[in-house]
Amino acid sequence: MFCKTTSTTDNAAKWFQSDFRFHQLYPADMRRLASQHWTPLQVVKQATDYLADRAGVRILDIGSGIGKFCLSGAWLQPGATFYGVEQRDNLIGYAQAAQHALGLQNVHFYHGNFTQLNLSDYHHFYCFNPFYENLKNTDKIDDTIAFSAELYHYYNRFLHRQLEYMPVGTRVVTFHSLGNEIPASYQLADVWMDDMLKFWMKYK
Repeated sequence: MFCKTTSTTDNAAKWFQSDFRFHQLYPADMRRLASQHWTPLQVVKQATDYLADRAGVRILDIGSGIGKFCLSGAWLQPGATFYGVEQRDNLIGYAQAAQHALGLQNVHFYHGNFTQLNLSDYHHFYCFNPFYENLKNTDKIDDTIAFSAELYHYYNRFLHRQLEYMPVGTRVVTFHSLGNEIPASYQLADVWMDDMLKFWMKYK
């Protein structure tokens, strides 16, 4: 559990006292997905401490789901701006409703596929294994989007290629990822949680 004393508003602060409390922003069917699909608050803190390395930094969450990482990060790091891209329109709706309840301004959500974005518009990136659902016998949020092993490999290759184009100093945090999306030009800066949480930086 953590508590930030300089929150945007007192109303927002109460929601970030625990994962359980934060999840009350969402309906029951969304809360049931939390243990498998939403980033724990302690992971958000560690990740954003690394990603929010300067004022004005723009951080993209690829596959942002119900917006927990972006909203928590925006509250913890008011000097950064967080962006979430998500294919499922209903999850974007839940994220925006939670944003309205929290009164956070430094966060934005896009409905769409991350391949439609220009990743050079952002400085750093967060990936909670966003392509894993495409593999067989994995827990899926729902069946409203297409899944295939081909898509899994395509998305990994696409992100790998785009990260290669990013400038030296670009930071990436991966959570529960095999690291297939990370080019060799990125160096592993730190690891936590038995190698489940990894911190990367482009060094050449």
